[in-house]
Amino acid sequence: MAKRTTICAGIDTGKRKLDIALDGSSEQLQIDNTPEGYKTLLVWLRRHRVKRIGIEASGGYEQAVVAELRRQRFVVVVFQPAQVRAYAKFHLQRAKNDKIDAALIAACTAAVKTIHDAPDARLLPFAEHLTMIDQIGEDIARLKNRIETCRNLRFRQNWKEDIARLQNRQKVELKALVAAIGEHRDLAERLELIGSVDGIGPPTAVAILVRLPEIGRISREQAAALAGVAPYDDDSGEHAGTRHIEGGRKRLRRALFTAALPASFRWNPQLIALYRRLKAAGKEHKRALIAGARKLLIFANTVVARGTPWDHARPPVPSMTTVPQPG
Repeated sequence: MAKRTTICAGIDTGKRKLDIALDGSSEQLQIDNTPEGYKTLLVWLRRHRVKRIGIEASGGYEQAVVAELRRQRFVVVVFQPAQVRAYAKFHLQRAKNDKIDAALIAACTAAVKTIHDAPDARLLPFAEHLTMIDQIGEDIARLKNRIETCRNLRFRQNWKEDIARLQNRQKVELKALVAAIGEHRDLAERLELIGSVDGIGPPTAVAILVRLPEIGRISREQAAALAGVAPYDDDSGEHAGTRHIEGGRKRLRRALFTAALPASFRWNPQLIALYRRLKAAGKEHKRALIAGARKLLIFANTVVARGTPWDHARPPVPSMTTVPQPG
């Protein structure tokens, strides 16, 4: 019997154009990054019997075509740019243009061993809405920094008024986002479970739900790694380096870190005890807060996995390494 193989394609994303290549073939295609272009792409993919498609995340320009391909039942793997660069370096490939990148992504797609389930499509508009809310917060922070270095009273007053207006908009948009999530019973229940953890307020609960759709279906170690709050060793031979966090989902990590500060001083007894213990052991303030952020995420992962709200009288959190991985 002939060995059956999965035909893979790679897409290099541009603002206006998409370059597509087949793994192990010289066949290539370039289309407009528009709905009309996607129709041409679908015909081409089906003609070549493509089953799996890889695409590199590119500042959001890939989202529309990814959504359309998944609607058409194709398996789509979205790579981070660092993954594709690492694959190119491994193969000592230095040349770079759109067609070469498309072929590289196709080869990278064929090399993938584990295919995870596509994220819940309902969360995509929520993620965009949440990013807008985050950006409002970033604008507020920039204005506060300007006020600190400004001596002109009129300018300071103008910026204070802008801050008040933005803060009001931020509250309104968060309320609207929570209401939109509430229209889906399962998502609303998951959000309520996450929010039951002491120290996790509505903004952080929404960030965990939207930015980590795998919550409750992965181990505590996987959750920490995806959020970028997992400590990694830096040892080699006789060198014992300092453990450090790296990678992960930046906006989720920022939300957890922001919540860890008040939780470690006021809201969560376990985090308060953890912070004091780490400080007594000589750990830096920031490291203690990162540990607190990691604990908050572990607690959220646990309550969603159990399907029961946070129990104040049940502090031990069991290892979740036996929880099956998604996909």
